[in-house]
Amino acid sequence: MFGFRFIKFEPNDYVLKYRNGKVVKQGAGLSFWYYAPTTSLVAVTTSSIECPFIFEEVTNDFQNITIQGQVSYRISDPLKIAQLLNFTLNASGRGYISDDPENLSQRVINVVKVLIKKKIEEIPLRDALKSSEKLPQIINEGIKKNSEINSLGLEILGLSILAIKPNQETARALEATAREQILKEADDAIYIRRNASVEQERTIKENELNTEIAVENKKKQIRETQMEAEKAVQEKQHELEQADISFKIEMEEKNQELVKLSAANAKVEAEAKAYQIASVMKAFNGTDPAVIQTLASMGMNPDKLIARAFQEIAEKADKIGQLNISPDLMKELLERSE
Repeated sequence: MFGFRFIKFEPNDYVLKYRNGKVVKQGAGLSFWYYAPTTSLVAVTTSSIECPFIFEEVTNDFQNITIQGQVSYRISDPLKIAQLLNFTLNASGRGYISDDPENLSQRVINVVKVLIKKKIEEIPLRDALKSSEKLPQIINEGIKKNSEINSLGLEILGLSILAIKPNQETARALEATAREQILKEADDAIYIRRNASVEQERTIKENELNTEIAVENKKKQIRETQMEAEKAVQEKQHELEQADISFKIEMEEKNQELVKLSAANAKVEAEAKAYQIASVMKAFNGTDPAVIQTLASMGMNPDKLIARAFQEIAEKADKIGQLNISPDLMKELLERSE
């Protein structure tokens, strides 16, 4: 009514009330009456603003990539930005008379884009695709040093890179390369596993061979010990046989000596008997045979004498006509002969 109006601002709106080119009232979250024909209102929002962005850049190896992210900022110095940009409200108090507040987000995005572009142009594609964590740190440091951001009194609250993607052809090529690398790693894993299996098999074979060698060496030692024992036994037997042969030879030599001695004794005895007989025969030389027989019958046993008598009878049987022998005499002669 009559140009007087009442307006109320939010707590995160910093308000400047101008009259005749001078600030008559300022603060955050104000509410007041004002006369519209002579009053200008400037409202600067100090709340955080989130600006998503997506743009294409070229890497050091001339590969196109798409970078998607989001930057958050707030106006930390409303007075400073109010002097550089037009935040004046329109007559209704519900909008701005200038596009500067709406273009502020694009200004921030442009600064971010320039910094990202500068960094992406320095690195190759593969490094760029893996820089989603490292890149925000570098950009934040660059924003803090940017003169435009500092002159506008802006505070960057955060910067995040949501995705870095190559174009479809490059992505397929990278997928093929990665797939080939994965297949190669799988082949390498199979080779390593087979090589490990072969190595284990070789170790097992070596252990078995070493065991067989140890067993054969043990058997060889046993055989050598047995052969040495058998050789010792054979040598002992040979020694015993040699001793036995020596003993037999010695005994044979002694037997031969005994035989020679016995033969010599027998010869001496025979010579003695021959000498005795020759002496007897010499003594009886020229003696009547009847006398010799009589001397021979001296000391003879009765049965031998009887036998000699019968022998003489038999020799003179042609001269004897008849000889009678009684049974008693025959019985007695038989009993004596027994």
